[in-house]
Amino acid sequence: MQRSQKIEFLSLCESEEEVAMEAILADYVRSSVRQFMHANAIFHCERLCAEFPSEVNQQLLASCYLQNNQAYCAYHILKGTQMAQSRYLFALSCFKMDLLREAEAALCPANEPSSEVPNGAAGHFLLGLVYRYTDRKISAIHHFKQALSLDPLLWSAYEELCVLGAAEDAAAVFGETAAICIQNQYLHHASVLQNSQAFEEDHSVTSSKDNSADDVSPRQLKQLLSNNVREASGNCQGMAVSARSAVQPPNGGSTHLSLYTTPSPITTQYLCAAPPPLHRNALPNVSNTNSIAADSSPRSTVNSTIQAPRRKFVDEGKLRKISGRLFSDSGPRRSTRLAAEASANTGSNATSTAGNGPNNPSKYLGNSKFSSAALRSVTLRKVSNWTNENFDDGMKNEVIDGCRPIIVSGALPSGDPKALDQETTMLSGVAPNTSKLLSCAGEILGLLRLFGEGYRLSCIYKCQDALEAYSKLPHKHYNTGWVLSQVGKAYFELVDYLEADRAFGLARRVSPYSLEGMDIYSTVLYHLKEDMKLSYLAQELISTDRLAPQSWCAMGNCYSLQKDHETALKNFRRAVQLDSKFAYAHTLCGHEYVALDEFDNGIKSYQTALRIDSRHYKSLYGLGMVYLRQEKFEFAEHHFRLAFHINPCSSIIMSYLGTALHALKRSNEALEMMERAISADRKNPLPMYQKANILVSLECFEKALEVLEELKEYAPRESSIYALMGIIYKRCNMHDKAMLHFGLALDLKPSATDVATIKVTVLPFIMELGTDMKYVLMHVMEI
Repeated sequence: MQRSQKIEFLSLCESEEEVAMEAILADYVRSSVRQFMHANAIFHCERLCAEFPSEVNQQLLASCYLQNNQAYCAYHILKGTQMAQSRYLFALSCFKMDLLREAEAALCPANEPSSEVPNGAAGHFLLGLVYRYTDRKISAIHHFKQALSLDPLLWSAYEELCVLGAAEDAAAVFGETAAICIQNQYLHHASVLQNSQAFEEDHSVTSSKDNSADDVSPRQLKQLLSNNVREASGNCQGMAVSARSAVQPPNGGSTHLSLYTTPSPITTQYLCAAPPPLHRNALPNVSNTNSIAADSSPRSTVNSTIQAPRRKFVDEGKLRKISGRLFSDSGPRRSTRLAAEASANTGSNATSTAGNGPNNPSKYLGNSKFSSAALRSVTLRKVSNWTNENFDDGMKNEVIDGCRPIIVSGALPSGDPKALDQETTMLSGVAPNTSKLLSCAGEILGLLRLFGEGYRLSCIYKCQDALEAYSKLPHKHYNTGWVLSQVGKAYFELVDYLEADRAFGLARRVSPYSLEGMDIYSTVLYHLKEDMKLSYLAQELISTDRLAPQSWCAMGNCYSLQKDHETALKNFRRAVQLDSKFAYAHTLCGHEYVALDEFDNGIKSYQTALRIDSRHYKSLYGLGMVYLRQEKFEFAEHHFRLAFHINPCSSIIMSYLGTALHALKRSNEALEMMERAISADRKNPLPMYQKANILVSLECFEKALEVLEELKEYAPRESSIYALMGIIYKRCNMHDKAMLHFGLALDLKPSATDVATIKVTVLPFIMELGTDMKYVLMHVMEI
């Protein structure tokens, strides 16, 4: 052999080993991430980047750091990178670090205003979040709608639209157009996979004719290696296609595929919480049971924080030959063997049945190479079972990879040849019946329509309608933690605290690990003055997750109920420190500042909450109350009216808006607003009492007494009602009834302010009485 040929041969062997080594390391990193061993994944990924420096491997390392909640590491690794997927991961890192301007620049470069947002629907969703938190509502709405148009199952985008008050009816968003979009996406994927498999099997047949396991020309290998980056960055724009790794993973490997699942990019913020629920829209990629899920598209809509696009080193047939001395399985693909052996055994049914029995799976599987262990490693599922009632049974062996697409595992059919044919068809990459697929997509979207309509109505505070929408959900979906928490929030907005307590209590029993809505639940218990339940809830939440703002909000409410406002404020500020974008925590801080008479700090907290969420009406209500106490009635009326436009169904906001109008001497408008508040909630005593006050100021004493007599039925132990009736009787010169109602008011132990008001009102009247009667009454009333 000549010297040049020897050199070329040695360089070829080195290239082969490098390709195999890179594939093994990359596969092992992803395997560690799937098993939540993030430190191990980071260590090996650093080795991968040191040995094979490339931007694609940097993406994988950044993804590991993001999974380990180390966004600052991913930020420095990806700073200055140019690939679309790198820009998306860099923007995600910036968003987690609250560097919103840099995140926007990464997603929409200033020098390329017409460039496409990377990573499809997930990229548009992240950009929408950036615009939302930089107070650009119109742009945020546009990108959330873009995300939904690209991925109709992107529920997080619809949630954000609901929060911004810009969501369309759920029937329009999750309708026929969405179903067709899902069908087209799946068919496109099926076509790509089928073509890829056809090429792969053709090449496998060609290469099997050659007896040499290492017969790859240097020119071919160099050409393949030189196209690595181009293939990774340009393959299948806008669609997620799994790149096939030819190296079999040590644990047998499983196939992953996410066709149109785009989880929220920020769902990995709370890694201490329980894993997210299983996605019904995750479909198995069963064309290669030994391949590793690796997204080769930089514009993929899968969750990029876990699965970065992987470069396609060489095609599967060649890499199998290269790694032949490392792995013993160099024969035909499992799907090919399965189809061949199934067809071979069709003609020998009688013999197989006699040997194995009618219910033995080996009746259709042929020889002993298909052991039970091999069966367990085959990942497949019938398309017809995606939405049936037994879906949960087929998901028992699924692996949850954080927010990553899940592995859908199942057993091979054992008794029906048609079933085996269907599975074999799925293994060969052929798309299922389009009408069946459209029906399945319609079922999923029908469920989302119910969820979406209920959530949309809740966000525009039509809470009674929202409760009716949630009641239409199937029983198994209604009795889940998320839905019951939404029901509790709806009752909270309706000021029905007892029902809210019941709904949240059920949610805690169903999902004791979930913190969804627990900040509102603690406020419900605060209003009910359930100090023991509130204390127990706060301790449970702290023990569940000390780094969740909801836990510290519950603790703050617990101290606030005990009138320890300084300690409560410390807890609320801790919640703000943990999540600066948690608007409700800022509002609760404002309430405590006001309770401590620190009005300036209270106003700052309310305004911060409004910068985070311009529709957070509770902060507008807080500002109105501050200005009302400061007797700045114009400002109070302005903020109460803004809150009323956001939540036109709240009788409390209407009551205080009417009070501000009355203070501005606009009594007719105030009376009209009080009537609306009474109609909105007959059980709320506040608007009826304020209406009586307004009538007294207008000297309509008879009407005021009628209102107060009716009010006594709703609040029979409210001292202020009897005090106001005493004032009315005094002004009508009905002294005996006046003294009777003043005495009743004092017997009900009113607040110190009400006591002072009553005494100031009663004292001049007592001084007009005779000497003996005067001293007796003054002694009884402790004047």
